[in-house]
Amino acid sequence: MKKVLIIGFVWPEPTTTAAGTRMLQLIAIFKKYGLEIHFVSTAAKTPQSYNFSEDEIKTSTIELNNTSFNKFIIEYNPDIVLFDRYLTEEQFGWRVTENCPNALKILDTEDLHFLRFAREKSFRNTTKINNSLLNNDITKREIASIYRCDLTLIISMYELELLVNKFKIDTDLLSYTPFLLDKLTADSFTKYPTFNKRKDFMTIGNFKHKPNLEAVRTLKKHIWPKIKKQLPKANIHIYGAYGNNQSVTQLHNTKDGFLIKGWATNKEVAFSNARICLAPLQFGAGLKGKLVDAIIFGTPSITTSIGAEGINNTLPWNGFIENNLEFFAEKAIKLYKNEEIWLKKQQNGIEIINSNFSKQKFDNELMLKIETIFNDLENHRNQNFIGSMLLHHTLKSTKYMSKWIEEKNK
Repeated sequence: MKKVLIIGFVWPEPTTTAAGTRMLQLIAIFKKYGLEIHFVSTAAKTPQSYNFSEDEIKTSTIELNNTSFNKFIIEYNPDIVLFDRYLTEEQFGWRVTENCPNALKILDTEDLHFLRFAREKSFRNTTKINNSLLNNDITKREIASIYRCDLTLIISMYELELLVNKFKIDTDLLSYTPFLLDKLTADSFTKYPTFNKRKDFMTIGNFKHKPNLEAVRTLKKHIWPKIKKQLPKANIHIYGAYGNNQSVTQLHNTKDGFLIKGWATNKEVAFSNARICLAPLQFGAGLKGKLVDAIIFGTPSITTSIGAEGINNTLPWNGFIENNLEFFAEKAIKLYKNEEIWLKKQQNGIEIINSNFSKQKFDNELMLKIETIFNDLENHRNQNFIGSMLLHHTLKSTKYMSKWIEEKNK
């Protein structure tokens, strides 16, 4: 039985973040193919952290800049090591290479951090995305991490094409692995409330994630006043973990129907009781879990092109995609009042999920690629000269910086 070591930047929180859900989907693939899994992290657990003991998965806490990890990984001797973002690869990749050189190294980007950073800077500066913004320091770090690994999982087709076409990364180093979901059927939405039994709007998102907080501010300032004026009895319910700080709570206004509800204890109920999900995301990257959940729970949504990116690709959206905030509000009102359009948009979601997020299709492709690389690892690495060059220098620079910190901490 092959052994997989997963090094997490944090412990997965599937009830609060799409990244947490994504990690459990990858773990489910490894379990399906009979791999032994050991999840480790330097982070402290939270009340929302997933309980791996229920799945009989081993877990350990590890330390940064400490030789104890060397001893741990030598003893465990994994066949595959997965880093859950480039930061963990920077911290532990060189130790894996030194102590388990034959382990296949996989990077799960979750989303491209450098793209999210560039888009946020573009939004703050009210400028268009350009090469100067894209070629930032995070870009250099993240792409270096991609080259140092044997395989990198990319969650969005847009991001895959960006890496291949702009940054000229060989497709042999990349695997397009989106969310892995069960198929929907024509009857999938019959268990949820119908149009007339639903009311109000909703949105959801971890408030630690900057794009989510900015989207709520956009709703409050630019969109909700227009909707409320036309639909005075409507409310918007805003769910999200880590919203117990002033920057979030001060947005709550009962009179205006702008309701900050905190963490959603039951995500399915939060979505299926609402008539529409609003997500005016101004920046971000990867796949937006809230919009995929909206499809699954039969809740049409209105979002921006950044929100929809990588989800529908060329298929009709399960609502409207609108970047103009004035039109965004108008389409929200139109969709809220028109059952015929609402039902048509709801049905659009079935093809999106079944065509773009097939669990069976993508988990088979991923495991085939992993097996192919694993069985010819030396040759695979010989084709990646840039990776070997970066690894040569990183082993020296990162290694000795880490050792300096280690000595300093004694």
